[in-house]
Amino acid sequence: MRKGTETGAGSSRDQPWAGHAKGSRGYRGVLIGLAAAGMATFAQLYSVQGILPGMARDLDITASSAALTVSAATLGLAAAVIPWSAAADRFGRLPVMRLAIIAAVVLGLVVPFSPDLPVLLVLRFAEGAAMGGIPAVALAYLNEEVSRVHAAVAAGSYVSGTTIGGLAGRLVAAPVADAADWRVGVGVVSLLAAGAGIVFMLTAPKQQGFAPLRRSDPGPGLGGRLLANLRNPRQLTLYLQGFLLMGGFVAVYNYLGFRLGAAPFSLPQSVASFLFLAYLAGTWSSRSAGVLAGRLSSRGGRKTVLLGSIAVMAAGLAFTLTAWLPAVIAGLVVFTGGFFAAHSIASGWAPFLATAGRAQSSSLYNLFYYAGSSLLGWVGGIFFQTWGWAGLSGFVGALMALAAGTAAVVLTPESGTGSTADSAGSAGSPGGP
Repeated sequence: MRKGTETGAGSSRDQPWAGHAKGSRGYRGVLIGLAAAGMATFAQLYSVQGILPGMARDLDITASSAALTVSAATLGLAAAVIPWSAAADRFGRLPVMRLAIIAAVVLGLVVPFSPDLPVLLVLRFAEGAAMGGIPAVALAYLNEEVSRVHAAVAAGSYVSGTTIGGLAGRLVAAPVADAADWRVGVGVVSLLAAGAGIVFMLTAPKQQGFAPLRRSDPGPGLGGRLLANLRNPRQLTLYLQGFLLMGGFVAVYNYLGFRLGAAPFSLPQSVASFLFLAYLAGTWSSRSAGVLAGRLSSRGGRKTVLLGSIAVMAAGLAFTLTAWLPAVIAGLVVFTGGFFAAHSIASGWAPFLATAGRAQSSSLYNLFYYAGSSLLGWVGGIFFQTWGWAGLSGFVGALMALAAGTAAVVLTPESGTGSTADSAGSAGSPGGP
C-alpha cells in the first residue's frame, strides 16, 4: 500500500495511504470521474434497448432477434470482466479504465454502420467487451482511493450515477431514432459517451492506493482466487441473485416497447421510451437499500432487505399485467426500485464475504449478472412471442421465486451483519443496468 498524504485529512507521509476524505477535492474527483465513466459505459450498453421495435422493422427481424443486440453486448461484457480485472491488478486501475473507454467509444461509433444483423452482433459483442473494463475495475479504484469510512456511500453514489447513464442512453436514442432512424440514435449516444469519457479523463485523480500484483507475490494466483469464491455456497447464492434477477429485469425492459407499441396502448417509440424514467426509482433505491440494511442489522440485515426487495419486484410486475397504462407505469416504477435495491445488496455483499480475491468476487458477480442479462433477457422473448406479456411475466416471476428461495435457504442473517459502514452500501457493486 502506498504511503502518502490523504487529501483533506492531514495525514503524514509516514503513514499508509488512507484515501481521499469526504468533501476533499480528490474525493469529488473520484465520484465525478467514475460517474462520467459509468454514464459513458451504460449509455452505450443499453442505448439500443429503447429502439428495438424500429431496429426490428428496419432489419426485418423478430423481437427476440432484435433483443440479441442487447444480449451480445452484455455477453461481451460478462466475458471480459475477469480479464479486465486481472489486467488492472497488474497495470493499474486508471490505465485500464482509460483504455476501456476509448475502445468502447470507437466501437460504438462504428456500430451504426453495420450492414446486417450478424455484423451488428459481432460489433456489439466487441463493444460490450471493451465496456467491461469499467464495471470490472471502477469499484476497486474507488475503494483504494476513497477513505474507507466513506467508501460505501461513495459506491452508492457511483451505482446511482450508472442508472442515470443507462437512462440517458435510452431516452436520447429513441426520440432521435423516431426523427431519423435507429442508426443515428445509436451514433448520437456514442458521441455523448465520448464527451463523458473526456470528463472522466480530466477529473479522476491519479491512483495513490494501488499496489500492482506480481507473479512472485505470495498467495493464490488468479485461478485460486476465483475458485475460493466459487466454492463458497453463500457467494454462489449471491452470484445467482445477479444472474436471475438481472435476467428477469432486462427481459421486462427488452419487450416492454413491443407491448406498448401494440393494442391497447399503441404508443409511438419515442413516447414509450419515457417509461425508462422508471430507472430514477433505482437511483434512489440503490442507495436507500444499503442504509436500511445497516439499520436492520439486528434483524437479518442484508438478507431481510434482499428478500423484501424481491417481494417488491414481484408486486410491481403484477401491476404491469393490467391493460391500464397508469397501473403499468406504477408497476414498472415499483419493479425497478425493487430490482435496484436487491442488486445493490447482493453486489455489495459478495465481495464483503470474500476471504481471498475481493476484486475477483466482484468480477464473478459481474459475470453472472451480465450472463443473466444476455441469456435470460433473450429467452424471455420466446415466452413473449408465444404467450404474450402474461407468459413473459410468468417467466420473470419464476426467476424471482428461484432467487428468493435460494437466498432464504442458503444465506444466513449472521452473514449479513457487520459495521454500519460495511453493511450500508454496495462497495462491490458493478453498477446498474
